[in-house]
Amino acid sequence: MGLSFGHILIVLVVVLIIFGAGRLPNVMGDLGKGIRSFKAGLNGEDKTAEGSDTKTLPPNDKAS
Repeated sequence: MGLSFGHILIVLVVVLIIFGAGRLPNVMGDLGKGIRSFKAGLNGEDKTAEGSDTKTLPPNDKAS
């Protein structure tokens, strides 16, 4: 027994009710980033995601 068109339609309606039409693109974008990160992790890639907010801080020259 597989998923029929009716089952998929019901799932999509429930997702729209839970997340709303406005937040749905953000949720799908985050899901896509997560899947890409997961695949990169499986392939052993150490690259950070494009557009990540990680910054390298300059070294602290002050001696304590």
